Amino acid sequence: MGLKIKGIFILAILAGCVVTLLPTYQAYRPGGDPNAIRNKVNLGLDLQGGMYLDLEVDSAAAVERVLDHLATEVEDALLDTLVDYEVVERIPLGVLVSLGQGEAPDWNKAPFDRMLANFLLEQKSPQQYSITLSTEEAQRIERNSVSQALEVIRNRIDSLGVSEPSIQRKGETDLIVQLPGLKNREMAIEAIGTQAVLEFYLVVDNMTPETMDGTRHRVLYEEVREDITKKVLSRVPYVVEKRPALSGETVRNARTEISQYDNRPYVSLSFNSLGADRFSALTSRNKGRRLAIVLDEKVQSAPVIREAITGGEASISGQFTMEDATKLSIVLRSGSLPAPLHIREERTVGASLGEDSIRQGIMSLLIGTGLVMVFMIIYYLLAGAFASFALVFNMLLILVVLASFQATLTLPGIAGIVLTMGMSVDANVLIFERIREELSVPKRNIRQAVTQGFQKAFWTIFDANITTLVAAFALLAFGTGPIKGFAVTLAIGILASMFTAIFVTRFMFELFYLNRKRIADIKI
Repeated sequence: MGLKIKGIFILAILAGCVVTLLPTYQAYRPGGDPNAIRNKVNLGLDLQGGMYLDLEVDSAAAVERVLDHLATEVEDALLDTLVDYEVVERIPLGVLVSLGQGEAPDWNKAPFDRMLANFLLEQKSPQQYSITLSTEEAQRIERNSVSQALEVIRNRIDSLGVSEPSIQRKGETDLIVQLPGLKNREMAIEAIGTQAVLEFYLVVDNMTPETMDGTRHRVLYEEVREDITKKVLSRVPYVVEKRPALSGETVRNARTEISQYDNRPYVSLSFNSLGADRFSALTSRNKGRRLAIVLDEKVQSAPVIREAITGGEASISGQFTMEDATKLSIVLRSGSLPAPLHIREERTVGASLGEDSIRQGIMSLLIGTGLVMVFMIIYYLLAGAFASFALVFNMLLILVVLASFQATLTLPGIAGIVLTMGMSVDANVLIFERIREELSVPKRNIRQAVTQGFQKAFWTIFDANITTLVAAFALLAFGTGPIKGFAVTLAIGILASMFTAIFVTRFMFELFYLNRKRIADIKI
């Protein structure tokens, strides 16, 4: 490659660096809006502030929820197939079904075959059957509940508009959530932590909490709140059947609408085909009864079933503000959590603290780079200036790669850049010292000394950088959080430093020295 082509190639890369980094400059300059600009270097939680959550998924509750749904489905199936039964009750890891005298349902045919596919059916007596969950299946449900919770949380966070959120699994039941730049903590907690379990219960109107049968009924409450302050004024009790008549897992869509009667917002629900059939059967069998719509164990409303609802549509009304109804529709659309979440640790990094971290990180980077450049120029003269140019080039390449992939820069990432600056200079030092050694060889001219210096230093630089690159990839593969941020910038910096030390610095020597017909002296 000729000298002119090399120069054009390097200038083209520099121009590309400026163009690529322009959105990053526009995003973070005073008065800029980072959320409005794409294709920039994103700043991590420790640099721009935000929220950190360590969440634990109660996976055992997911198994209990599956068994509760099984009991409801079995009871509905017995009613639909006109099989007389005495009771369907929950037992550990299963359901016990007691049938009427002489009743014998065909468990191998619809609708029983589908719902019992993952369960073990055992006949305890002529009229009694147990449907249990195997230990392996229970463990599978627990594992899946964590994966499902991760996806539900990711969908909910996407609706918050947080740029570059980080949601990772840690261990068997823990999830780590980082929300850089988030300003509204309460909204995040409500969106992430709300289990959003939507259920429909039949109300038992002729019972009170004092006279109800605890084995067949339970009490749920509706909270009456003050319109402006939202303070709970009273709690209205509802005696409902023990198990829900229908769950919200079959909800296909949820949207916020305004009532034409009282101008209040409410949430309109659309069921999928399975949910529509179940809702139709439920409302047709229970005309005249009240149906409590329950979200996370709280009654939202309890309308009377006037007629069968066959269109697959329902609504949740209550003392909602527009913001409340919008939040509720978001969590219902993203799906309910398969199990409750418990916050193990919560940290909020303020924006001012993030700005301090940026200022201190950039200051350390500039001071470290400046001192290295001054030392190189003093010690190696003009060759030190070549190394300083390559150093700045190296830093630009790292930022360009981060911006191109819209990667996230963290405080440990800045540390990785600082370390890379030192390694980049180290490569130049190896080259310069090799050239000095070659200059001390008798009858070795300057042109030969420079050429031999680069050639002999190449493999030393290559070996040193490859071993560090392997370590960076290991940190990237097995590390989490800050360690990954450090590994990303370290790996990019190593590759960039090899290019700048071997190609860019060599071009500078060729431009200032080897391009001449006669070389009187070399300043190194």
